[in-house]
Amino acid sequence: MSFIDVHAHLDRFSEEELDKVIKNAIDNNISTIIASGIDPNSNRKVLEISKKYDIVKASIGIYPPDAFETETNTKNNYDTDEELKFIEENKNNIVSIGEIGLDYATGSNKEQQIEVFKKQLELAKKLDLPVIIHSRKAEAEVLEILEKHEMKKVLIHCFCGKKSLIKKGAELGYFFSVPTNVVRAQNFQELVKMVNINQLLTETDTPYLSPFKDKQNEPAFVVESVKKIAEIKGFEVDEVENNIILNYKRLFE
Repeated sequence: MSFIDVHAHLDRFSEEELDKVIKNAIDNNISTIIASGIDPNSNRKVLEISKKYDIVKASIGIYPPDAFETETNTKNNYDTDEELKFIEENKNNIVSIGEIGLDYATGSNKEQQIEVFKKQLELAKKLDLPVIIHSRKAEAEVLEILEKHEMKKVLIHCFCGKKSLIKKGAELGYFFSVPTNVVRAQNFQELVKMVNINQLLTETDTPYLSPFKDKQNEPAFVVESVKKIAEIKGFEVDEVENNIILNYKRLFE
C-alpha cells in the first residue's frame, strides 16, 4: 500500500523534527508528499527539503500577500515579479505552482490579491503546471477567475464553499483534496459525498487540521483521509488508495 499527501507545510518543522516526520511518513507507507511554499522564504525551504528527501515534491507560489502579513504578523518586503521570475527559473524543480489564491477572511486588499493570483495563473499556463488553490471566504470569485483563465490543471485544497460551488468546481473538472480532519468535519464529508472519486486527492495541510485532537498533524496521518473517503463512498480502502494514486498521476505527472 502507498498513500499520497498533496499539501503539507513541511517548512514549519525544524530539521530535527522534519527527519522524524519524514521517517514516520515512510514507516506509514506514504510514497509522496507535496510540500507547498507561500512566500520567498518558504519557497526556498521547500525546494531544499525536496532535494533532501526523495518522497518530497516541491510546489512554490505566492499566498495572498496581505493575508500572509496578517496571519504571520510580518511585512512583505519582496518584489512579486521577482518571485514569479524565481518560480519560472525553478520550473524543473517543482510539480506545481501553489499555494495560491484569494483570502478575504484575513486579507482585505482584494485588488492586489486578484492581480497576484492572475499573474500566477498565467505563469502556470505558460509552464504547463498545475495550480494548488487556496480559497477562503472567496470561493465563488476564485472559481470564476479559474474558469475565465480556462485553467485545466487545478487542485482546490480545503474547499469550504457551499454545495453549488462544489458542484461547479467538479463540473469544471477540478480536483479537490480532502484534509485529514474530514474524520470530524461535516463540510468535508459532504464534499466527499458530492465529488466523484476520480477527482479526489488526499492532504494533511501539515501541521494543521490534524485528525487527532491531541496531536500535531503530519503526512503519516493522511491514511485517515483515505479511510474516511472509503467509509463515505462505500469502497474498500485499497480501492480509494488506487484511485488517489491514479488521480495524482493524472494531475501532477
